[in-house]
Amino acid sequence: MTIEHEEKKEKGLFFVDDNGERVAELAYLRSGNDEMNINHTEVTLKLRGEGIGQDLVAATVNFARKNGLKIIATCPYSKEVIEKTPEFQDILA
Repeated sequence: MTIEHEEKKEKGLFFVDDNGERVAELAYLRSGNDEMNINHTEVTLKLRGEGIGQDLVAATVNFARKNGLKIIATCPYSKEVIEKTPEFQDILA
């Protein structure tokens, strides 16, 4: 599955689209010039347990690194993934 990204002003979304249906998404808000806050992650029931949520978090971390951003995760799922993944620790605000 391909993870897509869209950003409009301070709001952004990483998502997976399956024939016109969003089956997974991670939403964030830019907070200042150098931070982003992950505030929502959701995966449809039929895809849960397949690692899609972790893939969304990883895509967000890669985006943050490429753009010189730090991450604040108020979404409990994303926060847990980032805190449990040693290679993501450097990206936390």
